[in-house]
Amino acid sequence: MSPLVIAGASRGVGLELARLARSGGRPVVALVRPGSDSSELRHLGVEVVAGDALSRADADRLFGSLPAGCDAVSTLSGLAGDGRRADDEGNINLVDAAAASGLTGRFLLITSIGCGEMAPYRSERAIAAFGAAVDAKTRAEEHLRGSGLAWTILRPGGLRTAPATGNGILSADPEMHGFINRADVAQLALRALRDPSTRDQAFAVVDRAEARSVNAIDPHPLLALGA
Repeated sequence: MSPLVIAGASRGVGLELARLARSGGRPVVALVRPGSDSSELRHLGVEVVAGDALSRADADRLFGSLPAGCDAVSTLSGLAGDGRRADDEGNINLVDAAAASGLTGRFLLITSIGCGEMAPYRSERAIAAFGAAVDAKTRAEEHLRGSGLAWTILRPGGLRTAPATGNGILSADPEMHGFINRADVAQLALRALRDPSTRDQAFAVVDRAEARSVNAIDPHPLLALGA
């Protein structure tokens, strides 16, 4: 089984994804910034690589040590002390390093509702609160689309920390909004990685019970995890 590479695995969706992948026996390699708590990852049997995605050299070192057929997932976000954003610069470094390494697996980027073609449907409140971060994530999405890699983009709605409901859905509707638990995003990410129908596609990610749109709710069909 090829390794799953995760950037942003020390917390949130990335940590949930590492737990889920390891529970299925898949090797996981995680890029973790020096000084971050990686104890839980190590307990799970994750191979931890110290590095910062804001450093292209660190990104190159990560992918240079991996087989070409691995899949990569980035959940990176946040603002560094010097004003640089992992949302765009960090993710772009990872995409470029993956492409330069000859990665033949999928690169799955987890961004946010409101990115890309969803931008015209953002509320003024959302723009004021998250506009800069969402715009940066959009730049990373655009870079991934033009990278030559096989890609998938997942855009979660409002994130909650609670056990998975199993009701998470993918939607191509640009007007979709809603909430979802981080554990459900992790489940959907693993399913999307093994489903050919999600290649080179971008989706909103919400809990079906929390999905809101002016359009009919029409989930993208996905293979089950055990299929």
